[in-house]
Amino acid sequence: MNVKNTIAACVFLLVWAPFSTHDALAQKPAGHAQTNKNKTLIVFFDGLRPDYITQDQMPNLYAFKQKASFGKQHHSVFPTVTRVNSSSYATGSYPGTHGLLGNAIYFPKVNPNKAIGTSYPDLMKVQESEGKLLTAVSLGEVLDAAGEQMMVFSSGTTGQAFLQNHKVGKGAIINPDLILPESFKAQVMVDIGPMPKESGDVFIKHKWIADALLHYGFKNDGPLVSAIWFSDPDGAAHRYGMGSEQAVAAIQYVDAQFGRILDSLAKKGLREKTNILVSTDHGFVTHIGKQNLGDFLISEGLKKDKDSDDVVVAEGAIYVKDHQEDAINKIVAALHKTDWVGAVFTKPKKKGDMMGWVNGTLSFESIHYNHPTRSGDILVAPNWNDNKNDKGFAGADFSVGVAGHGGSSPYEINIALFGDGPDLKNAFTSELPTSNIDIAPTVLALSGLKVPSEMDGRVLTEYFESKPASYKKVEKKVFQTEAKYPWGTYKLKLEMSVLGGYKYVDFTKTERSRSN
Repeated sequence: MNVKNTIAACVFLLVWAPFSTHDALAQKPAGHAQTNKNKTLIVFFDGLRPDYITQDQMPNLYAFKQKASFGKQHHSVFPTVTRVNSSSYATGSYPGTHGLLGNAIYFPKVNPNKAIGTSYPDLMKVQESEGKLLTAVSLGEVLDAAGEQMMVFSSGTTGQAFLQNHKVGKGAIINPDLILPESFKAQVMVDIGPMPKESGDVFIKHKWIADALLHYGFKNDGPLVSAIWFSDPDGAAHRYGMGSEQAVAAIQYVDAQFGRILDSLAKKGLREKTNILVSTDHGFVTHIGKQNLGDFLISEGLKKDKDSDDVVVAEGAIYVKDHQEDAINKIVAALHKTDWVGAVFTKPKKKGDMMGWVNGTLSFESIHYNHPTRSGDILVAPNWNDNKNDKGFAGADFSVGVAGHGGSSPYEINIALFGDGPDLKNAFTSELPTSNIDIAPTVLALSGLKVPSEMDGRVLTEYFESKPASYKKVEKKVFQTEAKYPWGTYKLKLEMSVLGGYKYVDFTKTERSRSN
């Protein structure tokens, strides 16, 4: 492979940040003991960058932010795609634990030659072939076992909706194209009616699910936990770009629905009895790429054709037949040389290693991706830069399309978290790192339920009204590796924020220096 040497390094920086004295950093949280049954509402705005939240553009969320607890160091889970993050928030765990590794996934028993999608029918095929869809316990399951309900209201894909509470149990899922349990569908049609098809309102699906939440979620005997997921501004930004007229209209529309929800809670006297957590699945970047990963491997002679099973590509994941080491090394070398390729990851030599077994790669362990049976052989993130689009939004990567997400840039990973309610601090700003995996443990603790030890996330006790803030160390760790070739050197670094035993990926960055 002409690799002369590899250098690995780790740099440590320490900062101080507020943290509750009651959070055992090196251990799994045991849960927050409380006897009240205040309800929880989880709100996701798909693809919401923090810089979208302005007084002019999102007056309702902006006003909410002023009074809420605010997580400045909140993280999307990498890969920064919707189905990974819906599964991660729902299970309180990373993809290396829950096993849903992308918006496109590879299960040879379902299709040996190609990746499949993650719609509800696709996910049911995985469940049938594997016997289990997610390999982690979910928030919905824990609530169900405690005799409580979780209801999901989603205007997005059926897969995204389903993954939020895939066992359903005593709960329910309401989505324009999926209502579960199926026996509930007739009642929804009576109570809410079918989603209007030709109303002239291109965003009507958001109002329809908000109507469903207002009807079912805010009853006295309603679910202990409700979750509403608006699929915009993601959809509009994908198609038209960040800052486009259509994307701005989408942002304003879903913010208005959020305003309706807050008004309804207040009118029903439930605002003082409901904890509200607001997050998103990922940020967004402008796309400036011209070639996708599968086409690249074929053009380089590293994959036979688009239907061959020698190498199967599922988004950024690469599965090499029989895990042939020579083929993996050749693919990594080709990726290292290619300017539009960013971070490259491979499996660790042994559990816990931050370095991948292939020279110049970091390991799946470093990004919480090392699932024991489902991870591929290589994971690739597109390269990125700080360039601004024509509307002034910084952040671009070399994926194909108009705009999107999925990579490891700070623009996709850095997101915001807000929490407000009777059990949460008012106008509190946290500098501590948090992630979407921390939502499920926190909701369980707010509900007075024990957090399963197998969840990867922590309880965000620093947000709790009953817990005073103290100070604990946050480490900034930087892992670096490089590989030298005749053409030059590929360098990769990963920065993470570490809070005791909890490790949050901040971003990755690559450099290439070419020989003259």
